[in-house]
Amino acid sequence: MRTDLFASRHIGIKEEDLQQMLKTVKAKSLDQIIDETIPLDIRLAKPLSLSEAMSENEFLSHIKQLSEKNKMFKTYIGLGYHESITPSVIKRNILENPGWYTAYTPYQAEIAQGRLEALLNFQTVVAELTGMELANASLLDESTAAAEAMSMLFDVRTRAQKKEGVIKFFVSEEVLPQTLSLLQTRSRPLGIELVVGNHEDFKFNDDFYGVLLQYPGKHGQVHDYAAFVAKAKENEIKVAVAADILSLILLTPPGELGADVVVGTTQRFGIPLGYGGPHAAYFATKEAYKRNIPGRIIGVTKDTDGRPAMRMALQTREQHIKRDKATSNICTAQVLLAVMAGMYAVYHGPKGLTNIAEQVHSNARALSQFLHGLGFNQLNTSFFDTIKINVEDSDMLKVIAEKKGINFNYIDKNTISISVNEATDKNDIKHIISCFMELHPKNETFSISEPLLDVIPSTLVRASSFMENKVFNAYHSETEIMRYIKKLERRDLALNHSMISLGSCTMKLNAASEMLPLSWEQWGNIHPFVPVDQAEGYQIVLKELERDLTTITGFAGTSLQPNSGAQGEYAGLMMIRAYHESRNEGHRNICLIPASAHGTNPASAVMAGMKVVVTKTDEKGNIDVIDLEEKAKLHSDGLAALMVTYPSTHGVFESSIKHITKVIHENGGQVYMDGANMNAQVGLTNPATIGADVCHLNLHKTFAIPHGGGGPGVGPICVAKQLLPFLPGNPLIETGGKNAISAISGAPWGSSLVCLISYGYIKMLGEEGLTNSTKIAILNANYIKERLSGKYEVLYTGEKGRAAHEMIIDCRPFKQNGIEVTDIAKRLMDYGFHAPTVSFPVAGTVMIEPTESESLAELDRFCDAMIAIREEVDMAVENNENNVLKNAPHTMALVTSDEWNFPYSRQSAAFPLPYVLENKFWPSVRRVDDAYGDRNLICSCAPIEAYAETE
Repeated sequence: MRTDLFASRHIGIKEEDLQQMLKTVKAKSLDQIIDETIPLDIRLAKPLSLSEAMSENEFLSHIKQLSEKNKMFKTYIGLGYHESITPSVIKRNILENPGWYTAYTPYQAEIAQGRLEALLNFQTVVAELTGMELANASLLDESTAAAEAMSMLFDVRTRAQKKEGVIKFFVSEEVLPQTLSLLQTRSRPLGIELVVGNHEDFKFNDDFYGVLLQYPGKHGQVHDYAAFVAKAKENEIKVAVAADILSLILLTPPGELGADVVVGTTQRFGIPLGYGGPHAAYFATKEAYKRNIPGRIIGVTKDTDGRPAMRMALQTREQHIKRDKATSNICTAQVLLAVMAGMYAVYHGPKGLTNIAEQVHSNARALSQFLHGLGFNQLNTSFFDTIKINVEDSDMLKVIAEKKGINFNYIDKNTISISVNEATDKNDIKHIISCFMELHPKNETFSISEPLLDVIPSTLVRASSFMENKVFNAYHSETEIMRYIKKLERRDLALNHSMISLGSCTMKLNAASEMLPLSWEQWGNIHPFVPVDQAEGYQIVLKELERDLTTITGFAGTSLQPNSGAQGEYAGLMMIRAYHESRNEGHRNICLIPASAHGTNPASAVMAGMKVVVTKTDEKGNIDVIDLEEKAKLHSDGLAALMVTYPSTHGVFESSIKHITKVIHENGGQVYMDGANMNAQVGLTNPATIGADVCHLNLHKTFAIPHGGGGPGVGPICVAKQLLPFLPGNPLIETGGKNAISAISGAPWGSSLVCLISYGYIKMLGEEGLTNSTKIAILNANYIKERLSGKYEVLYTGEKGRAAHEMIIDCRPFKQNGIEVTDIAKRLMDYGFHAPTVSFPVAGTVMIEPTESESLAELDRFCDAMIAIREEVDMAVENNENNVLKNAPHTMALVTSDEWNFPYSRQSAAFPLPYVLENKFWPSVRRVDDAYGDRNLICSCAPIEAYAETE
């Protein structure tokens, strides 16, 4: 084995395993498998034109050199992004720990109690700091969260407002510019009319359904919104507030002012700037809107034994159920970052957070008074961390400051703002002052002898307590927080324990060499709005990654801005919309979507202002071509797009795909390809070849960004030539096409920091490694298919009997034995495996995707488990629920209890196969009761009184 070849570390199947596997799948060669899986007319004629593969050592040296091209200025730009300090214990034990970053979204709650508790902590912090009743488990960024608030409040308008067609939404001019841009993107297709202005001049009337305020304002002014909110309530206008979460430690929370929704970012809670992300946004609201709130909500319930347990609550809100009736297309969160932010709060506790907030505020006040003493006029009458200064010539100040390695926010020719942060110390304040002394020299030195002035009005000083729960007051030493993090980690099954074969999720290796640079300050501490020449290293990486993704997809250009797959979908559809409008065909608004599509597809289409027309699938799981042709012709005058996943969500390369895309083009539409299954295409075919016009990619699937327990994700869009002009822009940094649509995400390049991972993945694999990864992913799926043959029915295959990179196996026949697909999913936990995707896209089935990273031994362990479970199914009897499947999973507490009232042995329950003895994973709770949790919704930590009652 070549130790310098990254592909040999990334791909789990070794050369010596191939012959055995080929024999099992009845093929003479790997190429035969590929030829029998992918239609020949869409195969690539030549290899991808990519740079030669680097070794891991070469890549780390290369990425280190690029990092040194980033200029490490002290940045006080603010605008929603601030330098923060990541506690080393959190960086080491969460950010750099595969036990946290390789986990999946916690659909299987029994083996996810650790991150569920961590997310419950996050929700509690957010709810209490904002003064709201309910918070979700994070959103993508502050700007997206604000847009979701606008949409949710639109959806919950009163019956009278809907009847009267009330569509106006007021946005304060104090709102962050990137947020305003995203609101403009989202509002137009929904028919919402934005009105931007000074909230002090706002005329309250029946034309408005909602407002968005910023607290503090974009340049630091703290406004007392109490009277405004009260007046809005009188006029049945709902109020959303975008709030700086650190400021809420000292300021009256928006909830106490009467807000209906509070949004923002938790980036200030120990999350690196990362040139824009990823960061965990928050969304807090009233319990009345619990069924309308976007994203995930973690709730408390009980397990089979009545013990407390956590799980994702109210899942019927999600897109795979509501589809085109969903009010949001958000299908993920920023879990890893939310876990870090929540743990930052746990580590510091209320007293520590108060100390940090007071220090930030004290530095801002000191700086204000220093500059006043130097003769500069500070314009904010009340502020938390940001001061606004009148200067004679901001251009001259910029030259002085940049020579000293300092960035301010230059508002106009005569105005700047300075936002201090957690990392700002006395020396930093001196350096800031030195810039102004050079701009406006004085003979004498200036110092402050009088006490710092109070600048927060007494009416806005926070009086309410927060974070009194035990968890926030128990882990303040490094030893204690380290053990708490480890305790939670042990409850979760991640890729560092066993294969996670989730279909459509591509849980592949997230290599250490890809991950290491994320911890480096040269990548982590760059503000997204610094001049681009200060981020040369980032610019090289991002442009090269865009070029590589463009090459891989066969398209003409790429934008990395969308920070999730669903946002990529939305961006692609908005670009199609803009394209049609540029051709005076803005009336085109029909989107054809196959019945088998992922739930975010119809949700995204509706958000983009399109009408969804569903096309049928045939008995083999393929798109019904005749039905599609009929509907394309029927709607030819208004056809905007087809959304198609390829290979299909059923795990099949449909041979008619080129004909399908041709039909759409002939009827005036564009083809959007969902890139969820791109792991079966790379190097062998591509979206351009099949006839698509735009696709999104999931870098957190195909290109090795870890799922992080449910985020971060990156969903770049790759487009054909005609769509290039419409690539999304940003109001502060020039990016996107000549006729760019407005922002999709808050930062110009979205979640730039984690793009380093995909950059490394491509650079270390190179063309040959990428192509071989695809081939092995397809081989592994077909190997599992053959090993399970005779035990389980595979629902769909290609024309030559092959699966693509995933397959659906049918568990519906087992109902005659009283066994449901959920029972199989829970029983797999006893065998040490996370279940495949359950009941998607077909109810009563599981969808299996092994990826290329798993070894033959691991594939065999999984197959052995599935075969053993099949034998257990055969032993089950309908109407008798006391069996090993219905009682699964089995916890250590259950197996070691004195009582054992089951008709099978403890060994059968907990150690059903010999390999389990060697590496046992214990679920920490028994089967959770979802219905009970939804009926009794609790989405925050228990109050301190609850602990007092039990002690």
